[in-house]
Amino acid sequence: MTKSIRVHGDVPARLDDGFERIRRELRLPGDFPPAVLDEAESARAAERDRRDLTDVPFVTIDPPGSMDLDQAMHLERIRGGYRVWYAIADVGSFVRPGGAVDAEARARGETVYLPDGTVPLHPRALSEGAASLLPGVDRPAAVWRVDLDAEGATLGADVHRALVRSRERLDYDYVQAAADTGTADGTLGLLAEIGQLRLARERARGGVTLPTPEQEIVRDDGGYRLEYRLPVPAEAWNAQISLLTGMAAAAMMLDAEVGVLRVLPPPRPEALATVRRVAHALDVPWPDGASYGQVVHALDPKAPHQAAFLQESKVLLRGAGYVAFDGDPPAQAEHAAVAAPYTHVTAPLRRLVDRFATEVCLAVAAGEPVPGWVRAALPSLPGVMSSTGRRAGAVERACVDLVEAFLLREQVGQTFEAVVIDVDERRAGGQVQLVEPAVIARCDGALPLGERVTVRLSRADPATREVRFTLAT
Repeated sequence: MTKSIRVHGDVPARLDDGFERIRRELRLPGDFPPAVLDEAESARAAERDRRDLTDVPFVTIDPPGSMDLDQAMHLERIRGGYRVWYAIADVGSFVRPGGAVDAEARARGETVYLPDGTVPLHPRALSEGAASLLPGVDRPAAVWRVDLDAEGATLGADVHRALVRSRERLDYDYVQAAADTGTADGTLGLLAEIGQLRLARERARGGVTLPTPEQEIVRDDGGYRLEYRLPVPAEAWNAQISLLTGMAAAAMMLDAEVGVLRVLPPPRPEALATVRRVAHALDVPWPDGASYGQVVHALDPKAPHQAAFLQESKVLLRGAGYVAFDGDPPAQAEHAAVAAPYTHVTAPLRRLVDRFATEVCLAVAAGEPVPGWVRAALPSLPGVMSSTGRRAGAVERACVDLVEAFLLREQVGQTFEAVVIDVDERRAGGQVQLVEPAVIARCDGALPLGERVTVRLSRADPATREVRFTLAT
């Protein structure tokens, strides 16, 4: 279950206070220093040789209301396959190496999302303005061109700086509705086609995309409720374009023997054996010879036993990190969930490492030396991304816990229907997922994994952000 909450409508004052307390407790950066804001406001894209691709009809696909638009795409059919044009915001053209914006971004690492707003990586003058791929305006971009065969396999990839102009800002529901009604054409029609081909290739190589819902807070008759939201297929198709680009970038770096990869070691044999035993106990089919990824692709997260298995098996996907290299490639170069080498290059407005990885690829593709300031920064990037990533994860968990406690605070003593999605082997208890509202929390008692149970709310304290249940008798 993804620990992520989106708030619709106004946020209650007590929740606002709670979010502010989380900001203080986890020492999130506050306002940008004046020097950073001044530099961002005056930043202009560096003068470089660029191809003019403003005639290519790029579109962006993001959640509604997004302004920090990192990616725009255009898809076309070519003889024997497809061509993917993927424009990535050229943040490196706005950020002066060693300048105030650069230093602040290295301290922040990534944009942190809270229900009442964001703590951005870059000043909004850049992330939601001059560098964002907003529609109807010319923007500098690093444009990937990836050619695929008729089965979706990569034939070749290139990247270069260009000038682009997005035509439309679309959201996932719009794209999905077009696909469902048969009205999708051009890029949107091909997105479904290419996305499904790439998902099939992911399954074949043993990659893993967990079909996990998000939690949302929704206004309801003057109050609030929590809901589970399953991603629509269009989100998975869109993600495959990003994965495709990250895999192409990783291959380019490995060939050049310089760069930074996103890596995840393969699961330990004992962990895999434990997960297989859980699958057997929950009657989750695991055919002989099937990989974990192939098993996951066939599951329905709405089925109680399968939801419990997905939760229990997340242990196999822990331990992701970054590795930088300048010379011999690392011994562990693959990302186990991708089932291939992979790197982050598609979200430079929101994630620090993407800017440096993009600069590596641009230099390699042009046959030029990787800039010295990029090479000098590579060794520090894994540590920066690890520490700031942990902070962002802690913020996300704290916000979810706060909202759950706030919405349940007046229901202590009441019973709820739930599904047991995790059990603690060391002591009685585990985690339960309520059917309604959309809450996941600790529960005490002898819990049967994967079974529906009745639980009683014993604690819901917004001050400590604790929600706890006991198994009802």
